Amino acid sequence: MRLSKWVKAFLLMLIVLLLSCERVQQPKPKAQFRLQYPEPKYKQVPDDFRFDFEYNDWVQLKGIAKTAPDLYYPKMKATLYLSYVAVENNIDSLLKDAYRLSGKHIIKATEIPEKIFLSADKRVYGTLFTVVGNAASQLQFFVTDSTDHFLIGSLYFYSRPNYDSIMPAAKYVERDVIHLMETLRWKD
Repeated sequence: MRLSKWVKAFLLMLIVLLLSCERVQQPKPKAQFRLQYPEPKYKQVPDDFRFDFEYNDWVQLKGIAKTAPDLYYPKMKATLYLSYVAVENNIDSLLKDAYRLSGKHIIKATEIPEKIFLSADKRVYGTLFTVVGNAASQLQFFVTDSTDHFLIGSLYFYSRPNYDSIMPAAKYVERDVIHLMETLRWKD
């Protein structure tokens, strides 16, 4: 009995398929980029300013000639811009500007939760705004004693705002900002 060429081709394909399929191939799961940052060690800001606070020693201070230094995170390509203003019967307008600045990011943000900071013994009162979403600035804060001093800060990354990608870095800087707020002392 002679087999037709179609039957021979089918049998050959069947043998090849059975011999080539040893195990099931599965797609690789999506990988997550793992960002690791060093455990922070804090040191005192130089004595050139009207306030003291501790900052992460992994940070580079920029703009020392200003009234407040900028904190540059080189491996994250981010800067926490600080600005100091003396209060001269204008605390209402300074607070309004601080809230307006964080409100500018509501267009791109999904939410902007606030954390209130109060330290009556050191006369340090403030608010930390964490911007959730693809906004230009992921973090903003201000601290004041409400009579003489006002310090405001904003975090900016040197990349297109993609919250999912920069969120671990923003959370790391947020811990540094909380430490800054907790260790801040005004010089009178």
